[in-house]
Order: sequence, then structure tokens, then C-alpha cells
Amino acid sequence: MIIFYFHLGFLLKEYKNREPRDIMQKFFDYCVRQIELSIREIGYGDATINKKMKEYVNLLFSIIDKIDDWELKDLEQKKEIIKIYLNEVPNIENFIEYFDKYRQILIKNTFNNLTKDILTD
Repeated sequence: MIIFYFHLGFLLKEYKNREPRDIMQKFFDYCVRQIELSIREIGYGDATINKKMKEYVNLLFSIIDKIDDWELKDLEQKKEIIKIYLNEVPNIENFIEYFDKYRQILIKNTFNNLTKDILTD
């Protein structure tokens, strides 16, 4: 889930100023709805689902806050961010390299290109 949130955080960060707000909100809502459906499929009750969703959304916003200026951070700062969410992970540098490359893919592609099979009008 944490890895998904990093991906989603970078995607939202990259496209928030390049795409219309309503499109980004629709995409965010879709992602949250899919997470909620997955939790329901596990069999949790409504009260537990509400509690879990609050935790998950807070976690996502925490990640988004930490990666907001990712491109300005040095290697050590990026390591500290990864360590907050993925403690005791070997080869943290691999995660940093991966997310730096992922950011470049996002920069080079349009939001529509990346989400064309997910969002339909």
C-alpha cells in the first residue's frame, strides 16, 4: 500500500498544476473509492472501513507532503523520507533511483496518456 501511495503521490504532485482541478479530483476520488472497495472485499464492517480509510487518506497526505519538493532534496533527505514509511528496507538507494525515474516518466507523459484506460467520461 505504501508503494502505491508513493506512486499516487508523485502522480498527483506532477499533474496538479498541469491538469484541470476537476479531472484530478475525479482521479483522486476514483483511487480512494477503489481502496475502499478493496477493504470491503476483505470483509471489514462499515465502522472499521471508515476508520481504515481515515488512516489511509492521512497516510497518503503525509506522503504527498513529504515528497512535495522531492526534486530539491539531496540523497540523505530522500533516504529519510523513505525510512519514515519503509523502515529497515535494504538498498534504499534503489527506491530513490526508481522514484526519480518514475518522476521523469510522469514529466514526459501526459496525464491522459497514463490514465486513458482508467478514466472515461
